[in-house]
Amino acid sequence: MLLKSFYDEQLAQASYMVGCQATGEALVIDPSRHIEPYLRAAAAEGLRIAHVTETHIHADYVSGSRELVRATGARLYLSAEGGLDWQYAFSTPDTTLLHDGDVWQVGNVRIQALHTPGHTPEHLVFMFTDTLAADQPMGIFTGDLLFVGDVGRPDLLEEAAGITGTKEPGARQQFQNVQRLKAMPDYLMVLPGHGAGSACGKALGAVPSSTLGYEKLFNPAFQIADEDEFVRWLLDGQPEPPTYFAEMKRVNKAGPVLLAELPEPEMLEGFILEELTAEGVTVLDARLPIGAPGFIPGTLIVPPTNQFNTYAGWIVDYRQPVYLIADGGAAPKLVRELRAAGIDDVRGFFNSDAVENYVLALPCAEAPDVSEAVRKGAVIVLDVRNHSEFEAGHIPNSVNILYGLLPRYLEAIPRDQPVLVVCAGGTRSLIATSLLLKAGFTQVTNLNGGFDAWRAAGLPVAVN
Repeated sequence: MLLKSFYDEQLAQASYMVGCQATGEALVIDPSRHIEPYLRAAAAEGLRIAHVTETHIHADYVSGSRELVRATGARLYLSAEGGLDWQYAFSTPDTTLLHDGDVWQVGNVRIQALHTPGHTPEHLVFMFTDTLAADQPMGIFTGDLLFVGDVGRPDLLEEAAGITGTKEPGARQQFQNVQRLKAMPDYLMVLPGHGAGSACGKALGAVPSSTLGYEKLFNPAFQIADEDEFVRWLLDGQPEPPTYFAEMKRVNKAGPVLLAELPEPEMLEGFILEELTAEGVTVLDARLPIGAPGFIPGTLIVPPTNQFNTYAGWIVDYRQPVYLIADGGAAPKLVRELRAAGIDDVRGFFNSDAVENYVLALPCAEAPDVSEAVRKGAVIVLDVRNHSEFEAGHIPNSVNILYGLLPRYLEAIPRDQPVLVVCAGGTRSLIATSLLLKAGFTQVTNLNGGFDAWRAAGLPVAVN
């Protein structure tokens, strides 16, 4: 048996390949949309991808199952659990629909599906057994049921997709799932669908895999014996779900558009930028370096960090076309990253040098220079970090609105007073500053270095 893992650092997303070297077959579990790594790995090992499956309808990235099936002719295996509202819309007569306990073979590797609702109603995990070497399973692909040090959050359907009344029942199902896992052998490998940085849980570990025995000892979910206490623990302190999660649920349930069907964005002349910004079109400014020495009116600054597509997913309107500004040669990579998060309608891009005449100085300030205005209450301090970060420490009398939620709360921010925008280190506040400027705010300043710089300067800090 062959086992390979694949990890997308930007999305903190893991996928896996299981191969039978004796028969040359392989299965890919939870593929991402850009399938080249799976094709290369299979070719290098002399395997044919004959099976593709996924643990659930994903909310945080575009699934590559349909893409991989189209490229390889593999059979697709999808959950048929969860009720009529949670059935995939793109299954065909060539798709195997899975129920709890169903088994199939990848050569000599036995795969068993187990229905584990809680994170989502249709969620499955997959136990795998190398039947040539053993008669007991080696491990479990746990998807978003069990992570290293955490379990999958049950509140996304309610918080992100607006399906009310689902988070507490989901938390109770997760409790039952944990009891089911407790009865399984300690030696089983745990191969989760996400790692640290994912919003699918609240405290995911950075270690890529674990064993069930280790999780039983040290994962907090296994230490709580009372169901009501477990529900309270699981629902408390979950991070704000990105706004684009609801869009990803819709896309992955319906079936993502194949990448070959998407037009390639064209390079545009600089003068077109002025027309686009005048029309209010979404233009993402992804120039380097981070905190480039200026902004372009009417655009949204989205630094090209390792969270570029997550940042963009929070703030773009998926119903509208998107344009991109990038340094020479970077645009194709950034377009690829946007499409991994389902931002498909990227119409065109501008090279940085083509728009340099439109760049203005970005209003920025150093912490010591604004400390007196903050102390006197002469400026509104807008902290755009997550609520948990804010509670751990913030500038006194500041207001906390997560950067990705700003478009919903623009009316709550006074336009006739100066606004100082703060995050942890200065990246998210750049996004928020550009959002406010695009919305017509005229007295906005970005705090260089963010709250980290404020605290490092020895200035007052409040803790909730």
